[in-house]
Amino acid sequence: MLLTPRPQAPRTTAARPKTVRVAIALLASAASAALLAASVPQPAAPLGIGDRLFPHLGNPGYDVLEYDIAFTYGGDNAKPLDTVTKIDARATAPLERINFDFSQGNVRSVDVNGAPATFDTSGEDLVVTPHARVERGQRMQVTVRHTSHPVGGKEEGGWVRTADGLAMANQADAAHRVFPCNDHPADKARFTFRVSAPKALTAVANGVPLATTRSGATTTWAYRTEHPMATELAQVSIGRSTVLHRTGPRSLPVRDVVPTKGHKKLERWLKKTPGQVAWMEGKVGRYPFENYGLLVADAQTGFALETQTLSLFEKQLFTRPEFPEWYVDTIMVHELAHQWFGDSVSPRTWSDLWLNEGHATWYEALYGEEKSGHKLRTRMREAYRYSDQWRAAGGPPAAPKAPKPGEKISLFRPVVYDGSALVLYALRQEIGRAAFESVERAWVRAHRDGTATTADFTRLASHVSGRDLRAFFAAWLYGTKTPPMPGHPDWTSEAPGKKQAGRAGGAPGAAGHVHH
Repeated sequence: MLLTPRPQAPRTTAARPKTVRVAIALLASAASAALLAASVPQPAAPLGIGDRLFPHLGNPGYDVLEYDIAFTYGGDNAKPLDTVTKIDARATAPLERINFDFSQGNVRSVDVNGAPATFDTSGEDLVVTPHARVERGQRMQVTVRHTSHPVGGKEEGGWVRTADGLAMANQADAAHRVFPCNDHPADKARFTFRVSAPKALTAVANGVPLATTRSGATTTWAYRTEHPMATELAQVSIGRSTVLHRTGPRSLPVRDVVPTKGHKKLERWLKKTPGQVAWMEGKVGRYPFENYGLLVADAQTGFALETQTLSLFEKQLFTRPEFPEWYVDTIMVHELAHQWFGDSVSPRTWSDLWLNEGHATWYEALYGEEKSGHKLRTRMREAYRYSDQWRAAGGPPAAPKAPKPGEKISLFRPVVYDGSALVLYALRQEIGRAAFESVERAWVRAHRDGTATTADFTRLASHVSGRDLRAFFAAWLYGTKTPPMPGHPDWTSEAPGKKQAGRAGGAPGAAGHVHH
């Protein structure tokens, strides 16, 4: 702020006292510097919401309400896709600039509320300067015309090249390699996808189909989610695919997207999904979304992924003979369980990842016990045996160590799988089966379509059980050593330094196969 002095009788500079002349000169110099600073644009800088594990992910100052993303695919999965991403958001603070996460594509133009905006890049951010400041509470429609590049391998994430096209694998922080976004699960939004591709191909995305139109040699498919979704859970599949339909519990639409070639050999697995959905509903309540199904990709990713309503699986999981049937069944249930734990109820921060993976592993193991006789207690005792090693290597369940540089997938360590399911087993031992099952149902009901934290789970479990469980969770979730297992004082954990174990309960030949 510059203060305008009151009118006064003119005086020559020479007549002013020296101290006054110096003060005025300094004030004028400061004012000139301030005006100069205000007139010179500050360089673009990457921002973040301060996530402990991914500090530059997400962006402050706005809440995304909806994405509308249009991809044009020419048929070559090594070439960039022409893309238009529209972002409808509400400002939560005055914004001179708007940062989006985006790192893998060329931006041609950006509009904000219909007017051209300037833009720059910094780090993995696209930094947009609108023609006028966006005020707090104001809606803003941002349109970015850009390319989307299918490059990189499974460690980088984003587009995955399949034998006949593309699919997405955006966990944990790779959606911004595909489209500009607020790439953090704390900011969920609804999505509309529009995919144009050669008519011989089929495109499928999260949500329900809106329309399919043909123009010459090109077909355009449109899909929309009916529930908010984290960016890491977005899915678009393009390829020579067959879409199979069946019905689940309460007439739930179940659609599977599979490679057309040899798809009949997958039917013995696909027909299991309605029964698995019914089993999960019996444990935690109604399925939370508009539809469900499997996307079976002819690709080698090394993982399965719970993309919302359309879980991604490698084709070889269902075709390699060394994977026992019970093992494949439990992986299917693992990704299905994520639809409740991780997709409908998403982590507020990535340190809350144990709530996703611990629960999915829990129901995977419980399904294996009830359907195939693989005892949960045996698996949990084995997990307890290695738990201290896992904590030393990867950190405690709710305070995991950051992923290795250049290996984002290394965040998904044994401690967030069986090491976190072990916490749930301890909770059930501590408060009893009935109270535990009530906690589970209350959790997915209270936070449906939202985000939640470890502190939220602690409070809810304490409320439902009628006990203060803060000390229990502090020890089990943040301790460097595994606490004694309630009801099993004879269980022991091997000290760190011995040969590391993989995930408990793995299948023969399944080493290195991670299911997120």
